[in-house]
Amino acid sequence: MRAKHPKKQVEAALKRAEGQGFRVETGRGHWGVIYCPTSAEGKCPPFSVNGSPSSADNEAKRVDRFVARCDHKKP
Repeated sequence: MRAKHPKKQVEAALKRAEGQGFRVETGRGHWGVIYCPTSAEGKCPPFSVNGSPSSADNEAKRVDRFVARCDHKKP
């Protein structure tokens, strides 16, 4: 069980990412790091999540964009 993000918008985006198979590790980077399901294969670099962003909405959008542009969904 990972730590909950302090901003509810970012936490919701992280849950959406986890629902698509992404792994979230806390205590790394600024707050935590998101790994693509294929990160062991080196297809996507890890994504750092800010723990105290100046705009929680923008940080949530950054997480959503990372998930959307990840190539793991493509054959």
